[in-house]
Amino acid sequence: MRGFLWHAALVLLMTQPGTAQLIKRQQAYTAADTLRGMLSPLRSCYDVNYYHLDISLDIDNRSISGSNEFSFTAKQHFSKLQFDLFSNLEVEQVIFKGRQLPFTRRFNAVFITFPRTIEKGSREKFKVFYSGKPLIAKNPPWDGGFIFSQDKSGNPWVSVACQGLGASSWWPNKDHQSDEADSMLVSISVPRDLQEISNGRLRSKVEKPNGYLQYNWFVNNPVNSYNVSFYIGKYAHWSDQYPGEKGELTLDYWALKADSAVARSHWDAAVKPMLKSFEHWFGPYPFYEDGYKLVQAPYLGMEHQSAIAYGNDFKMGYLGDDLSGSGWGLKFDFITVHESGHEWFGNNITSKDMADMWVHEAFTSYAEALFTEAKYGKKAASEYVTGIRKNIKNDIPIIAAYNLNQEGSGDMYYKGANLIHLIRQLINNDDKFRAILRGLNKTFYHQTVSTRQIEGYLARQSGLNLQKIFDQYLRHADIPTLEYQINNGLLKYRWKASVQNFDMPVKVSLRPGSFSLIRPSGSWKTIPVSKSMNRKLFKADPNFYVRIKAVN
Repeated sequence: MRGFLWHAALVLLMTQPGTAQLIKRQQAYTAADTLRGMLSPLRSCYDVNYYHLDISLDIDNRSISGSNEFSFTAKQHFSKLQFDLFSNLEVEQVIFKGRQLPFTRRFNAVFITFPRTIEKGSREKFKVFYSGKPLIAKNPPWDGGFIFSQDKSGNPWVSVACQGLGASSWWPNKDHQSDEADSMLVSISVPRDLQEISNGRLRSKVEKPNGYLQYNWFVNNPVNSYNVSFYIGKYAHWSDQYPGEKGELTLDYWALKADSAVARSHWDAAVKPMLKSFEHWFGPYPFYEDGYKLVQAPYLGMEHQSAIAYGNDFKMGYLGDDLSGSGWGLKFDFITVHESGHEWFGNNITSKDMADMWVHEAFTSYAEALFTEAKYGKKAASEYVTGIRKNIKNDIPIIAAYNLNQEGSGDMYYKGANLIHLIRQLINNDDKFRAILRGLNKTFYHQTVSTRQIEGYLARQSGLNLQKIFDQYLRHADIPTLEYQINNGLLKYRWKASVQNFDMPVKVSLRPGSFSLIRPSGSWKTIPVSKSMNRKLFKADPNFYVRIKAVN
């Protein structure tokens, strides 16, 4: 989910067509798109091991200054590499072994040249000093950038949301999802009368000149650049613990002081049941070493690893609305559940390329249904997940073009969740389905992945041939249509689909009041049906997201 909330962006776009999306779809791609989206040799030549981001925020002037140190391992011999920083921010100098390195800039990419060849396998580091005024988000979290806001008392309330736009919009890094720093130190200096919260655990606070206080947060687990964040304001803080699968998980809550009373009761009721459900379905929370934090933010929400941004006004549903129309969406706080679900799908398992963001959003959107199931039963979960279909557009494929930092259709949320639900029906064994979800998080623990890896795992572990299903639902805009005729006690049926020889099994009503599995293909087949069955009574099991169409 990225510093944008894709799910929220899609909902907003349904009612406000002119609102900007996370990444604007383009007809023509530019060199800047390729520099940002491609894992070129100048980026693949090094693997980031560690960052130390050390910056100071001038809130009055809406500016930042400081440095980021890159520690890396060379994956091959090279003398030149690319890192990323938006062109509106100034690179003051790049230091390597006490010497300034020459650098050039093109669009939002920076190229540095070393005085000697960096040998394959060697571990080196360099530090980038920079400053400037970062982009201001016009409508966060749907467009990215800094948020300079105020709380109800007029105190500064500052944060950032940058998914899709890129972490390089505010700090220098290797801004490609395929490479996560193994660990990171986030040092942010703010005026002494304010508090600053970032990912990981607070190591220290250090007095700085001119009335500033530096907060040092250490992230002990691999973290994607877009997940690195901060929250600055006047906060109330309280802690708790959850007895999880890997022991005691620390819970830390940060709410604005004016909202702390309502926040405490709301979050205390919401978080532990959510964690219980997700650990049951997905396996242990992936970041015990860094803890779980929920932080009130001046925008709707984002899945910042171990420091989740929350802006749902302490309401049930999505700002008080039910995205499913089923009633079940008002039984839980959408932002707490959805953004926390990303700790497993998005933060633990991260797509290498923006084009594969469905891996984050489909599973996390289905997590909403699984949480509903944990509290209210399987029927409620099915009603929720089938209810969110009303938001599906079937406009463009869910998987976008690779190497361009572009996302596919916003259907990755609702249609993606229904794809997972459909696969669950085909597996037809909830213990096995749960083992697969847990297996995904164990097998790809703290890894970046491709769609093909996820598809392959699901197919192998389920024992099903799922490739045509993935192709139809992820790589084509439309869903398959089951064409049928009913005459003289016989059902004649076939698939009409974009994928050649599409042959997904589906449950249909061969007799009123029950569903049976049939195996259509692209050619007509027949099967006996109840004599009372007719076109008006014939339907597909609603748990299968398909169309049906009577033909002559």
